[in-house]
Amino acid sequence: MPIIHAIILGIVQGLTEFLPISSSGHLILVPELFDWNELTNNADLEKTFDVALHIGTFVGAAWYFRHDLTRYLAAAWHSFRVRAIHTVDERMAWLLLLSALPAAVAGAALSGFIDDELGEPVLIGVMLIVGGGVLFWADHLPGVRPADAFRARDAALMGAAQALALQPGVSRAGVTISMGRWLRFDRGAATRLSFLMSLPIIAGAGLFESVGVVRDGGIERPLVAPFLWGMVAAGVSGFVAVAGLLRLLRTHSFTPFVIYRFVVGTIVIVVFATGLR
Repeated sequence: MPIIHAIILGIVQGLTEFLPISSSGHLILVPELFDWNELTNNADLEKTFDVALHIGTFVGAAWYFRHDLTRYLAAAWHSFRVRAIHTVDERMAWLLLLSALPAAVAGAALSGFIDDELGEPVLIGVMLIVGGGVLFWADHLPGVRPADAFRARDAALMGAAQALALQPGVSRAGVTISMGRWLRFDRGAATRLSFLMSLPIIAGAGLFESVGVVRDGGIERPLVAPFLWGMVAAGVSGFVAVAGLLRLLRTHSFTPFVIYRFVVGTIVIVVFATGLR
């Protein structure tokens, strides 16, 4: 695998994991469009590289939220020791873990089906457009709730929405933000909650898949450098995406991402459905 391919895919992963435009969809489409067949012709390598990029993305986002994570981890540990939930931080810590359960269960149960049946480029293009329409609708809903108003019902519904993003093209960030807006969180709160929700599911998936990689013998020596560069690129771009989107939403809506999804989705459908690619 050329290092430049790894860096580009790392940047794609880091940006699209947190921008509401679908990381899994882009990681399928970019190699398909540019005929980078070192991944498309090797399913095991593709999955292993995907794990590496997600680990890098997790590190970037975790660094951005490092103060929140430290606070929530301390609160969860205290809550566990006293067998009670008394503070907002304790409640948030446990609810963020709860929100990861639907996607974790669905991912474990349907991983083979998802890999074999849901990665067709035309289907991804359709999901980009459909997800863009949902995001446009949700973006225009009224929102007044802050992030610390997160409750068990919110965690369950946003967690269920997160499971839908196992379909490439849907976008984990896009669908959880849309659900958050439907639950009347303001733009910033819905986005912040979406990002915080991503941390346990990305960490859990990365750990689960890493066990399989180690069991299968680990990463071959010639691939170590591309994997490391890809992880670094994913981490840096993930940090930039989180910080940039939270800042952007102070004064702007999600309209640019809706337009992007409509345009790219249409191009993907035309290119792949007509046989141009």
